[in-house]
Amino acid sequence: MNKPQRELTLRFLAEPQDVNFGGKVHGGAVMKWIDLAAYATAAGWSGRYCITAYAGGIRFVAPIHVGSLVEVSGKVILTGRSSMHIALEVSACDPKSLNKRLTTHCIVIMVAVDEHGEAIEVPAWEPETEADKKQHDAALKLMEMRKQIGEEMQIFVE
Repeated sequence: MNKPQRELTLRFLAEPQDVNFGGKVHGGAVMKWIDLAAYATAAGWSGRYCITAYAGGIRFVAPIHVGSLVEVSGKVILTGRSSMHIALEVSACDPKSLNKRLTTHCIVIMVAVDEHGEAIEVPAWEPETEADKKQHDAALKLMEMRKQIGEEMQIFVE
């Protein structure tokens, strides 16, 4: 098996069908791009088919205009037995200037599965740089916070 690929970037142009009634790319299109990049990152790391288990903390910080060059970058920041926490950033720019700006960021948790849809073990990732360690620690904190939020959210599903 090849060495796991920790990072990945998808690049493409925002198309007219991606635009909402306000003339900007709609959040649903951005969320689809995030899911695609999360899948590709997780599959590259695990070498397996992966499914989305969680997407959260999505922050839309700047609009994307039709015709913009869009980059969706994913990076593994924490691994569990079968799960991978993927940090994602979406940036956009006019393709003539290439002056990129952050538009969206979030965390997605992907789970590797076998041919029967059962969770399967993934390679462990260990942080090496200080930046890696900070992101890893932040992912652990967010995991605890998600557990608390999940418990609070039960009131809405019962």
